[in-house]
Amino acid sequence: MPHDLARPANHDFLWPQLAELPFFRALLRAVEARFYQSLPVEPPVLDLGCGDGSFAAHAFAQPLDVGLDPWRAPLREAQRRQAHRLLALADGGHMPFADGTFQTIVSNSVLEHIPHLDRVLAECARVLRPGGYLLFCAPSDHFTDWLIGGCVLGERYRRWFNRISRHHHCDGPERWHMRLAAAGLVMEHWWYYFSPRALRALELGHYLGVPNLISRLIFGRWVLFPSRRNPLLRLIEAALRPIYNEPLPEVGAYIFGVARKPPA
Repeated sequence: MPHDLARPANHDFLWPQLAELPFFRALLRAVEARFYQSLPVEPPVLDLGCGDGSFAAHAFAQPLDVGLDPWRAPLREAQRRQAHRLLALADGGHMPFADGTFQTIVSNSVLEHIPHLDRVLAECARVLRPGGYLLFCAPSDHFTDWLIGGCVLGERYRRWFNRISRHHHCDGPERWHMRLAAAGLVMEHWWYYFSPRALRALELGHYLGVPNLISRLIFGRWVLFPSRRNPLLRLIEAALRPIYNEPLPEVGAYIFGVARKPPA
């Protein structure tokens, strides 16, 4: 059911992301942003690992209550975006909030990067209200299964790709069930997303996105000409639109979880 933070039903998440981010990241974030529109995102909301605020700005129609991140530079950018009412510089393993502060925690493609994940999940359980939700996504246990480089170079390439992606955790539903239960949370629902075709687009994007990186380093922007008059951007959109519109696969490179703190 749509909530007060949801975008309109016909909102397109792909183009706004393409106008701002390298295409592989834009595709992934656009697919993920759509999920939150029908999920229980009720205030007060904590955006755990909010980064530069880009995802919250695109995914939600109003600012979230709090964005938390351990890095100062992304938070400065998040402040300019105004996608959060309050920003906190802190580690997720030691959140500066009282017990039961939040009704919802959103953590989008963050948990896989955290070495001390069990401590962070315990903190999530602490700051959630009874009955509150943790909504998260991360690479799944199938993240490297369909990589082009993996088919050619084998396991060494798969390990390297995970390393450059800064992944500490790529787990399936069973592992997430156990990890969340240990923190006092219950996985109520989960699904795979991002098909083999989508994963290969993401993989190729890491290499084809080098010009975006150069633009970011020199001009401070990933995309220099974010306009529909940009023929290259329109070509990329046409190639990615069918992937964006794919139905959920039976098995995917990523997993989305809806976890809940048991009601009192």
